Amino acid sequence: MKVKKQKRHRKSLTFYTACFGFRKPYKVLCDGTFVHHLVVNRITPADTALANILSATVKLYTTRCVLAELKRLGKSYSEALDAANNLIIARCEHDKCARADSCIMEVVGENNSEHFFVASQDTDLRKKLEEVPGVPLIFGLRNALFLESPSAFQKEYVKTSEERRLHMTDKEYQIFKDRAMKRLADGEADNSNAEIVENNDLGDSIASAQAIKRSIISRNHNGVKDKPQFKRRKAKVIF
Repeated sequence: MKVKKQKRHRKSLTFYTACFGFRKPYKVLCDGTFVHHLVVNRITPADTALANILSATVKLYTTRCVLAELKRLGKSYSEALDAANNLIIARCEHDKCARADSCIMEVVGENNSEHFFVASQDTDLRKKLEEVPGVPLIFGLRNALFLESPSAFQKEYVKTSEERRLHMTDKEYQIFKDRAMKRLADGEADNSNAEIVENNDLGDSIASAQAIKRSIISRNHNGVKDKPQFKRRKAKVIF
């Protein structure tokens, strides 16, 4: 795998794991077109090929409706049907088999709660799934597999969800405002007390200075001179 391709895949994986909670081993939901592509291009074993692009172990899934559609397509898809029968069957709610693309859409649901990667060669299906939050898409091109980059919708959905999560409700804003006002009032009270203490300290300092000044004047008036108690010694030169 080329370095640019690896970086692109790694970036996409980081997006889905961080924003939508995808965890290893990854679950890959395959439709009939993708299984047929794997068979035609001899991309085997399929789980190893997918594990290589996702850098993790994978579990491959399909649905009963996909199997039924492959069976209806006849002999030319018999090898793809045999391969699809080896995959894990994801539960769908269809009593009668539905179209494979409709079944995939319903299994994924509105928000892909099962955290499926969807692998398909059906461009129309992939375009629809680009509008569903948190659906990573995989497709094949000849004998190579690719993980699509998140669509503009996916990125905008994450951005909007994050902004909504961080937005305060009116009640939360009022609580925040009340607490801020209380802290402000407490701070003003502390400042007033500090000013009172500071003024008292200043008064005491002035009184002490005046007392010292009177003492010095009195000593000078009586002819008493201040004498140093210690003699200064000259520093010795060592060098």
